[in-house]
Amino acid sequence: MPGSFTLGKKERLKSRKSIELLFREGKGFTIAPFRVYYAKHNAGELALQFGAGVSSRHFKKAADRNRVKRLLREAWRLQKTALQQKLAEQNSGLNVFCIYTARELPVYQQVYDSMSRVLDKLLAINTPVK
Repeated sequence: MPGSFTLGKKERLKSRKSIELLFREGKGFTIAPFRVYYAKHNAGELALQFGAGVSSRHFKKAADRNRVKRLLREAWRLQKTALQQKLAEQNSGLNVFCIYTARELPVYQQVYDSMSRVLDKLLAINTPVK
């Protein structure tokens, strides 16, 4: 799968309509330090889209918020392939929005480990029970 470690423009969840629908009708779970919202949809060319958010209440400086979002996107980008393959097999799509809820700046390894737990849970949710 060439280019599997990318997070291109089409893979980012940016549409206001999609994000509002995700928060209104999607489901969620918490794995510290993240609150994750997800919603399944019919697969088109956009099988998996990801968005990240950080509270300005906890991080007053935009540079800090941007750093945390950058770490979230990087951890997602490197680990998303298993979920992408599962969705391709099922011919379904998934929108995911991850909110960082802790109050201190994270270390990359902490974000990476937490994101792997998030992706494991998303894989378990999207795996049909036999």
